[in-house]
Amino acid sequence: MLDVRRLHMLRTVAARGSIAAAAQSLALSAGAVSQQLSALRREVGVELLRPDGRTVALTEAGRVLLEHADRILAAVQEAESAVAAVKGTVGTTATLAALPSTVARIVAPALIALGSDHPQLVLTCLVTDQAQLRELTLGTVDVVVGQRYHHLPDATPQGIGVTPLLDDPLLVVTAADQGDERPVALRELAEHSLAVPPPTTDCGQAILQACHQAGFTPTTRYVTADIATQLALARAGLATALVPRTAIDPASPGIRTAPIEDRPILRLLFAATRHTETANPTTTAVVAALRTAARENRTPHLPPV
Repeated sequence: MLDVRRLHMLRTVAARGSIAAAAQSLALSAGAVSQQLSALRREVGVELLRPDGRTVALTEAGRVLLEHADRILAAVQEAESAVAAVKGTVGTTATLAALPSTVARIVAPALIALGSDHPQLVLTCLVTDQAQLRELTLGTVDVVVGQRYHHLPDATPQGIGVTPLLDDPLLVVTAADQGDERPVALRELAEHSLAVPPPTTDCGQAILQACHQAGFTPTTRYVTADIATQLALARAGLATALVPRTAIDPASPGIRTAPIEDRPILRLLFAATRHTETANPTTTAVVAALRTAARENRTPHLPPV
């Protein structure tokens, strides 16, 4: 009989591209992963992996087995959720992955509420700029607070359930002594020097496409994904920044914010979990807390400070 844990290791190696990377994500030694995959190879009687430069790739047999492994592991997840639903109680551990820009005004309030309502739940929070939906499919995390810009394609993997939390507009941020309080037409930013994320990021790509649709190529004097740096440049009067509303501290001094009136750039913040037919009480509680925190942030744009 095939070992479910070994199937999970095979899927992780296929996703990570190497045994070393898979071992790191599984908190195991590379030797331990290699031993388990060798045992899996002996069970099926055929090679599952082949060298591919500095990485490894699946053989044809490996690809076939992985297709079945995905279904098997999904069934295991369904069984775990069904048993948890029968118990009807929130568990003791879970892992949440979130973007830095969502922590202060959504994730932190949700964690406080969870600590009060479910004190037995120990929630590990991973804060990272990297997309975590793949980690969700691999079982490394249980809930992801992610983002998707409305005018960009939806790239949510199969088997992932998404709960919308909040439509979060990008605001135009300048120094407090510059500009005025009126809404800004996106085309006006053609005359500004901007501080924006790299075009390889979701936010940077969304800004670039929105500006092109408005008929201009933005002048990107400063390129950084760090929102604190973008705000510092705006505060100093060196650049205009486009920053998600929830990422701006309402008490932050020295800046002025204004909405984009004609071509708003909106990101959908969502909570993602592995899809199961039966809701898991633990992930359901985490998502509910995130939704409550998000509802409290559905307010107009920030006033000038």
